Amino acid sequence: MRIEEQDLREAAVEAEPSGPEEPRRGGRARVMLIVLAAAAAVAAVVTAGILPRVRARDAVRAETNDLAVPSVSVVHMQANSQPQEVVLPANIQPYISAPIFARTNGYLKKWYFDIGAHVKKGDLLAEIETPEVDAQLRQATADVATAESNLHLAEITAARYQELLKSDSVSKQDTDNATSDLAAKQTILKSAQENVRRLEELVSFEKVYAPFDGVITARNTDVGNLINSGAGSSTAQLFQMSAIDTLRVYVSVPQIYSPAARVGMSVDLTLPQFPGRRFTGRLVRTADAIDPASRTLLVEIDVKNPTGELLPGAYAEAHFKLPSAGQVYLLPVTALIFRSAGLQVATVNDGVHASLKRIQLGRDYGNQVEVISGISSGDTVIVNPPDSLVDGEEVRPDAQSDDGSQAAGPAGHERQGGNSAQQPGSGGAR
Repeated sequence: MRIEEQDLREAAVEAEPSGPEEPRRGGRARVMLIVLAAAAAVAAVVTAGILPRVRARDAVRAETNDLAVPSVSVVHMQANSQPQEVVLPANIQPYISAPIFARTNGYLKKWYFDIGAHVKKGDLLAEIETPEVDAQLRQATADVATAESNLHLAEITAARYQELLKSDSVSKQDTDNATSDLAAKQTILKSAQENVRRLEELVSFEKVYAPFDGVITARNTDVGNLINSGAGSSTAQLFQMSAIDTLRVYVSVPQIYSPAARVGMSVDLTLPQFPGRRFTGRLVRTADAIDPASRTLLVEIDVKNPTGELLPGAYAEAHFKLPSAGQVYLLPVTALIFRSAGLQVATVNDGVHASLKRIQLGRDYGNQVEVISGISSGDTVIVNPPDSLVDGEEVRPDAQSDDGSQAAGPAGHERQGGNSAQQPGSGGAR
């Protein structure tokens, strides 16, 4: 028994040192578990709260930078080599126009044609009563008869004196006087005859005839009106006549187009009362001088008018076909930039950066302009550039921009009213 008790004591003694270490190891494990749990909680908080904010901030920054690059519409330049048509205002005039006046005094007896009447050369237009002229003609005729009688007596006297001088029955002086009196009587007769012819001409002016083929465009008299000869006033005008089988069309061509206005070239005319129709004429002459007041060249175009459709005095538009001036480009006016540096356009270099270029304009087509220098074929020009656009700024060309059809679009003709480019209402930089 003692031996067993002793063994039990030894075993208890050996087991006593290991008792306190087991609780320590369990506490450390719990602490580590708590630390790991806290770290996991912190990581979860960071992952769930902070990282999305960082990602959102980066996304906003990227989107802001992306939106800071303006998106622009562009057109691609192509040289325009097609003949251009310039439209200019024209004034239609009759080929011949003349006011008809009386050449004698009297009263209108009768007129035969009214306005709109087509007459031929030599047609009787009106008759004038001239009783005073008729009386003067009768008197002049009597003066001729008197002069003829006096001349006959002078001839007899001169012949008699010539015969008597042969026998010295009369003096040489008397013979010379008789011969001189004969010459004077001959001159008086000629004067009286010429006076008769003058009055006969005045009497012939009692009948007013048409001077050429044409149409009566005005009648300014009526039966019984007092007629005064000459063109001293507009009230003395009896009729107005115009020849309209061929019409003269006058056009003032701006100085810039004057070299292309050549005699013999064909020119089309359009009138508002004949929509869709064109009347062909031919340029027949020019003034060969620039008007210093308007800086234009006056040209005349003749147009055949056999049916009389075209009326003198009408307004028309003359369409001149001009050859292309070479490497020119058509550009929308909304692409122009008006700044202190001069007229500019913005092009896109290397696909992402804007470049400002100074240009020189040619013709103005209203919604488009012709550029003669400053850009070249293949350039990508920005349409409606932002006001704040500067040289070298990054831009984003619109993938759906016009590929050049807009630049070569409907500007096939120019309607003249001004030669300066129109400033766009919006988008063009100031």
